[in-house]
Amino acid sequence: MSFITCKSSEMDKNQASSRILELRAVLWENSRRYYVDNAPTMSDFEYDRLMRELGDLEAQYPDLITPDSPTQRVGSDIDASEGENAEPETKHDFVRRPHKYPMLSLGNTYSISEIEEFADRASKTIGNGFTYSCELKFDGTAICLTYRHGKLFQALTRGDGVIGDDVTDNVRHISNIPQALSGTGWPDEFEIRGEILMPYASFDRLNKEREAEEQPPFANPRNAASGSLKLLDPNEVARRGLMCTLYHIPSESVSFPTHDEALTKAASWGLPVSDKRRICHDINEIEDYISYWDTERKALPYATDGIVIKINELTYQSVLGYTAKSPRWAVAFKFKAEQALTPLRSVSYQVGRTGAVTPVANLDPVLLAGTVVKRATLNNDDFMRELDIHIGDWVYVEKGGEIIPKITGVDVSRRSANAQKPDFPTTCPDCGTPLIRPEGEARYFCPNVDHCPTQAKGRLVHFLSRKAMNVIAGDATVEQLYNLRLVRTPADFYSLRKSSLLALEGWKDRAAQRFLDSLAASRNVTFDHVLFALGIRYVGESTAKAIAQHFKDIDSIIAATREQLLEVADVGEVIADSLIKYFSDPANIEDIGRLKAAGLRFTMDEAAKASEALEGKTIVISGNFSISREAMKELIESNGGRCSGSVSGKTDYLLAGTKPGPEKIKKATELQIEIIDEVQLRSMIPMPGSSNGDATMTDIEETEPTLF
Repeated sequence: MSFITCKSSEMDKNQASSRILELRAVLWENSRRYYVDNAPTMSDFEYDRLMRELGDLEAQYPDLITPDSPTQRVGSDIDASEGENAEPETKHDFVRRPHKYPMLSLGNTYSISEIEEFADRASKTIGNGFTYSCELKFDGTAICLTYRHGKLFQALTRGDGVIGDDVTDNVRHISNIPQALSGTGWPDEFEIRGEILMPYASFDRLNKEREAEEQPPFANPRNAASGSLKLLDPNEVARRGLMCTLYHIPSESVSFPTHDEALTKAASWGLPVSDKRRICHDINEIEDYISYWDTERKALPYATDGIVIKINELTYQSVLGYTAKSPRWAVAFKFKAEQALTPLRSVSYQVGRTGAVTPVANLDPVLLAGTVVKRATLNNDDFMRELDIHIGDWVYVEKGGEIIPKITGVDVSRRSANAQKPDFPTTCPDCGTPLIRPEGEARYFCPNVDHCPTQAKGRLVHFLSRKAMNVIAGDATVEQLYNLRLVRTPADFYSLRKSSLLALEGWKDRAAQRFLDSLAASRNVTFDHVLFALGIRYVGESTAKAIAQHFKDIDSIIAATREQLLEVADVGEVIADSLIKYFSDPANIEDIGRLKAAGLRFTMDEAAKASEALEGKTIVISGNFSISREAMKELIESNGGRCSGSVSGKTDYLLAGTKPGPEKIKKATELQIEIIDEVQLRSMIPMPGSSNGDATMTDIEETEPTLF
């Protein structure tokens, strides 16, 4: 989408009114995509440019300003739909709570001259004798922490600046956020604000996992951090490798003369305050700081996108005050994204495991953010049409978060007269089958699930993967076995013989035996992992576990009606339809029969349960325990119980450890659900080795150490 920018002086009031409405619609839509979907389609620079144009028009015609204008309100990360492109595990209404003090945004500029104007305005209002605190602008998602009696009490997202989502349970699983303060002198209750970040190393690992599962990769660490913070499973939040940096204590919360002293004291309490700030005394020192970090930030392990300049003295901050959405005592200087211009030579099309076809731009090699870029994703056919891209075009390439190359625009002035648009294929580039575009999908798919080579090999790689059957083999092994027609379906792996492998190029006795031993060990993989390994579209690891636990065996799943499938907590209409389609295919049923014959587990192993002491009981866990939360879930399930993530009328017990979520405690109390602790839970569970199942933890806790 492109917009013509007109100087406000060229517009009469009617034209200005029309343009204002257009700008507001575009800015609010892109604000939603940024804050809610975590999938922005507009660069920060373009967004800020349009916001500036809107501000200029409203300044020229102040009677056209309305309270709902993007210039008057903070962009919100809360939405009734939770974002159509959000991760499935994040589509959930978190409890929303009011901020004690409004959580505003900063005014942005890309111009040093506007930083000078900011300094001049401050001098005219408060005189001389003040200093500036210059800090890195972290590219993450905003968070507000409340500590009460020295312990973490609450964590809220920015939300709309007035109300935020309560993500306390998830924040407790971010390793560098202390649950309890150290040192002395902290107020009995105070707020501190900052940013949740995803370091580059965690970002790379997460995107590799998503690509292996054919989920769209996050465009940059900021989007990944925001999406991860709103996951439903706190343990998954912990696994994502997030970190926090804190940079502001509202002056109403503490009594310090300066912002810098407040942060120094916060660091002494064990809070993760950035050590990269500097006190500056004039505009020259500010410019030196900006210049230094414009280069040095590239060596940091996390993303930054600018510098924040704040008036250091808290008294002067109070004097300068606030606008409707920003403090007058601070401003952000934003670095322009590193961009390169290079010719597009061709577009190729990749087929994934689920049949999704993705266009990829092949570029003249260009150096960008320290690496040579040759390829960039074009997402889908709609994206190419929106760019109006032609073969031979000179295209602008940026690195989202300085990681993933993306094409952001086209220099139409350099387009040759005979340049041709790339034709999105109508047939699969791998097998030639006509492509389909399911209703509501942005991508085209190859429906030839069984005989499209790329899809078939992708499913085989998935079947062997660590989270599925955990067989020691890689893409090259699958490629070789598939091309030699030794393996076509997962069941074929279990018919392989050592003599056949040793006859192949590159195979030695030790490698062949290791591979076969790994296949043999996979026969012990539990049913839920086997179900996940089948590669049924939309059925991820957690969904496979929920289905397996609900139906207990594969035959019950195959025979289930759509209505019965929808009874599973994690199964919606899309997944139910996908399951029915998969099990309606005779070829899939035949392969499952062969896998059964090979000895794979297609039944939940009831004999593996420690007991049935918790049979039929639904338990919600909250807080920390003597073992990890994941281990606690396994303990409950191994004794017949079912774990749920939220308290409802169907909950039997709320298991509360140390620092449980206050909202879960409140809801359990309201619903008159029994709240138990770890000792009470263990008293319900028989000890391993008990012959009659009557011995419990409390019977022997004085003479035996805990075995859990």
